[in-house]
Amino acid sequence: MTELVVLCGTSHDGTERTIARMRELDPGLVVLHHDLRHLAQGRVHRRFRSGGRDEHTVLELAHGCVSCTIREDVLPTLVQLAGTVSRVVLHLDPRLEPEPVCWALGSVLYESGDAEPRLVTDLVDLRGVVTVLDPDSWLDDATGDATLPERGLSTLPDDERTVAQLAVGQAEFADVIVTTRALQGDDPADRRTAAVLDRLAPTAPRLLPSRGDHRLFCDGVPEESRRGVPGGVHDPLLRGTPPLDAADGVRTLLFSARRPFHPDRLHDAIDTLLDGVVRARGRIWLATRPDAVLWLESAGGGMRIGHAGDWLDGADEQAWTEAGDQRRAMAALAWHPRWGDRAQDLVVLCHDADPDGIDAALHGALLSDAEIAAGEAAWAGLPDPFGWAHDEPCADPVRNDPTVGTEREGES
Repeated sequence: MTELVVLCGTSHDGTERTIARMRELDPGLVVLHHDLRHLAQGRVHRRFRSGGRDEHTVLELAHGCVSCTIREDVLPTLVQLAGTVSRVVLHLDPRLEPEPVCWALGSVLYESGDAEPRLVTDLVDLRGVVTVLDPDSWLDDATGDATLPERGLSTLPDDERTVAQLAVGQAEFADVIVTTRALQGDDPADRRTAAVLDRLAPTAPRLLPSRGDHRLFCDGVPEESRRGVPGGVHDPLLRGTPPLDAADGVRTLLFSARRPFHPDRLHDAIDTLLDGVVRARGRIWLATRPDAVLWLESAGGGMRIGHAGDWLDGADEQAWTEAGDQRRAMAALAWHPRWGDRAQDLVVLCHDADPDGIDAALHGALLSDAEIAAGEAAWAGLPDPFGWAHDEPCADPVRNDPTVGTEREGES
């Protein structure tokens, strides 16, 4: 079966050096790349490299969007290559995060003529994701609040992602990380970057482009590596065995609680998750909506909170069946006589923040004993600024319209 490796990163020089090394290791390698810089004008530049071939094609799209590019050319091209070559590298545009692309590879059916609809991952062996990053700029990118349009990385009118979301998303989902230069143990900035990566992507080996080996093709990576499989909302929040102790000012906070959050106080506490924090992610529940699982995810100065399904407590038999063995087992093990499987579970990776202060702010946002005693009828009347999809900063009230209901793509 044809092997597929997804390669991403914002460093043009670093990704090209990595590709050059991959082609040295495997002269028959096919490298497929879609340049999205003119996507807003409905044009995509496709590059196909194999052996001595280096072909450039301009694609005209009816709708200039990433999903159309994936459906109309990325998936069909990979299907055509499947079984005809031994290995393909899908080199992503630097504006793309690998997780949603991998989700599409394993979830979006490709239809061709009279043939049965197929998934790309049924035809190729998705080996994993290789991320290239520049240690001179990565941590600043991963902890800032600049948007992609502000950096000139996106011209799409609705793209409000931050550079931090891109930088963190590319590194966190990696099975292998390639750094454009070696991290120096005697450099405080390098040590801090290494400490963040140790906790953000603990299973990913770190290589240099010129010294890359078989692991550039995700061979020999740890058994618990993601290998391009997107995570579910109810998966464990810690992957691998990341260090939990502090190093060079970097520390991971694990926050867990069973009682609900007061929506207004949680909204006030959110700022503690944005300043000096690389990543915060996890499941929360609000007193005003006891049935809803909300997913919180931040990177640098940006945050997203969205509806991600319902708790199993009070759900019907079909919901329990569809939940899967792992989620049912986890719910049963931690079942609370009053709250059922509802719980607050967050992981916060701090690089320049006080984890104890964050922990205190989050605990202060939980309902008090007196509020708990008042009962659910009283909770329903609490002020709730979140709606069903919420972004921070939240200056634009339209973005918090409760009619804008969202779920994590592919996860519910």
